[in-house]
Amino acid sequence: MFNKKKTVGLSNRRALYGYLFILPFILGFVFFMLKPLCESFMMALNEVTLNKEGFQMEWNNYYNIKRAFAIDPEFNRMLFDGTVTMLYRALATIVFSFFVALLLNQKFKGRALARSIFFLAVILSSGVLVGLESSNTLMAQLKDTIAEQGNANTITDLLERILVSESSGVEGISGKVFKTVFEIIDSIYDVAMASGIQIIIFISGLQNISPSMYEAAQMEGCTSWESLWKITVPMISPLLLVNWIYTIIDFFMKSDNELMQKIRNEMVLQLNFGFSSAMAWIYFLACMLIIGISSLIISKVVYNYD
Repeated sequence: MFNKKKTVGLSNRRALYGYLFILPFILGFVFFMLKPLCESFMMALNEVTLNKEGFQMEWNNYYNIKRAFAIDPEFNRMLFDGTVTMLYRALATIVFSFFVALLLNQKFKGRALARSIFFLAVILSSGVLVGLESSNTLMAQLKDTIAEQGNANTITDLLERILVSESSGVEGISGKVFKTVFEIIDSIYDVAMASGIQIIIFISGLQNISPSMYEAAQMEGCTSWESLWKITVPMISPLLLVNWIYTIIDFFMKSDNELMQKIRNEMVLQLNFGFSSAMAWIYFLACMLIIGISSLIISKVVYNYD
């Protein structure tokens, strides 16, 4: 009885610490985000006009939502392409960050420097630097010049032109398969830039695994490969779910996201507040649906331990 009460008290105390940790976010959401969120939802369901008195809303029978799915020629394509791109880039990011975390968790000289270098990806992938990179006039002119001359502007473009075409492929392998592989290779830079936080989370999980578990496995004749799948992966599987959700949200919120740019342009340049709000809410619900389905699938293989 005493041990049960002690366990319950410890669990409640940990839960209290968790709520205190997220309290600033809850307060910020309630006081600064809840009202704009409700207003954007109302804009998505109405025709919005701007005059001297402010925003004027008039019910339009879900026209903004119908326009996004049935009238606008780009929204469905951008949503589908963005979802597909997110899936394979998120998978590549998780795999890359996990194996980099395994390497950085080993004991070697200069480990702190190596960890700092990989964490620089978090700083370098900030919105300001991404904007500077995407708006680099010199690089843009160089790429345009190369494209006009008909040359490949990336190594993967060159490989794709040499090895594969859409119709034939290579040795019976579809050209679309090679194109997808080349797109993944070409996005290694983006994957590395997006892996900083995930690497840190995985390292924190690896450091919490007791060395005695590996010692016991080694005494039983377990190889390093077997220890990886029998000990390491199950013990950090809860963090796999955390990193997966973070990676999905991070991808959908990137400033260079094609659909995010369309929503921003409709709102800022075209002043279509209702239509842009409708696209934003559809985008948000699609993101939540993907997170819910993938979390349900991953939670089935997550190993929970005390």
